[in-house]
Amino acid sequence: MQIMATPFLTLNHIAFHVTNGAALLQELVNKFQFHLFAVRVTETTRQFAVKKGSAVFLVNERPKLGVATAQQKARQEGRLGLIQECTDLSCIPFNHALPIVCPGLDLLYDVCTSCSVDTASNVSFEVEDVDRLYRRLHACGCQILIPPTGVKDDSGCVIYCVIKSIVGNIYHTFIDRSRYTGEFLPGFQVIDSPAMASGLAEITHFDHVTYACPQGSSSQVLKWYEKCFGFQRFQLHQEENAEDGYIISGDGVGLRLTAMQYWTCSKVALSLPLPRKQSDCRFVLAESLPGQGRNQVDTFLEQHGGAGIQHVALYTPDIIAAVRTFCCTGVQFVTPPPAYYTETGKEEEIRAAGQDPQLLSQLGVLLDTDVSMKGEGRGCQGMVERRHLMQIFTKPIFSEETFFLELIQRQGASGFGEGNIRALWQAVQAFIDQKEREQSN
Repeated sequence: MQIMATPFLTLNHIAFHVTNGAALLQELVNKFQFHLFAVRVTETTRQFAVKKGSAVFLVNERPKLGVATAQQKARQEGRLGLIQECTDLSCIPFNHALPIVCPGLDLLYDVCTSCSVDTASNVSFEVEDVDRLYRRLHACGCQILIPPTGVKDDSGCVIYCVIKSIVGNIYHTFIDRSRYTGEFLPGFQVIDSPAMASGLAEITHFDHVTYACPQGSSSQVLKWYEKCFGFQRFQLHQEENAEDGYIISGDGVGLRLTAMQYWTCSKVALSLPLPRKQSDCRFVLAESLPGQGRNQVDTFLEQHGGAGIQHVALYTPDIIAAVRTFCCTGVQFVTPPPAYYTETGKEEEIRAAGQDPQLLSQLGVLLDTDVSMKGEGRGCQGMVERRHLMQIFTKPIFSEETFFLELIQRQGASGFGEGNIRALWQAVQAFIDQKEREQSN
């Protein structure tokens, strides 16, 4: 009997694993204007949930076993002051101390990653039936790290399980919260922290997640996600080769990019379109090309200690306002090649999209146009339809040259423009090269 999987409803959150959770929390709250809304504190670790629009990041702080031992001893001796060290959030721009230390020592809805550096490592999905999905994933040979497990509080209960992807240190948590009415997840304390003024930097959802993969592994990754999740490859660009993917070579960049998303006709019976949110989330696989020298994917693999999540794209309906705001809050963006804005026809292309070429150049925002024919057919005169895409990359968030964020705005475009892809990756490569030169001097 064929086991049908449960539908995916939505991407629930993306989780980080870091040594200093408060430091990353400051970055997300102060600079990117995310709103801290739920916290879980145990004797060994802290978990912070922040959101902006429907984009939710979960910051997992690596367990500190020494703190747990000291606090247990303090309780026995009647000295509870040490608890404040683990629960005080005064390092955040608003001072909010949590009086509750939750039972248990382990992370909830995740597992501790073996990666020794700060990392983004869990893409979590909300599903309708965890038990049914678990049976399918088990039948597919997936590595199950946490079997279906229930967690409840006064707002109801959820069931979740955790599996390991075949990509580096990436995990996936599947959560059934159909019987839960709380703000986030049971086990977390919802807090009332002041929301940052975010009207000028609106973020609505996650647009895509990019994995940095070893050379020659993309095909295997695609097959695994197709078999287990019902994903299917989609074209990044019209000129993409069906077998080789989208190749970017020359000018110091040698990359192979392929992409995948949920296929609505999949026999796996999953469903990634978000009925309650703005869009589904796509996944892009990046690997370096052999024989073209070391590039940013190789740097990621080296400094990260293997494959993983290289960047997450945040969708904004107004990228100009968002970049202006984030520059004022201290976010640093990589600088595109100056020649990008002086290419033949680029100024006219930008103006045709209703944008100011000088402003885009000053901010470092890239714009690409997808041209197609609309209304072709017998008795119809084809009309040119232009769809636009604007993007920008931040500099790495952590001390290593690993994870960064992207801002993206789509004006009808569903793919990724060739000009943008090349310029964005060249900008990242130039930044890494410059930093390596500075460190060697």
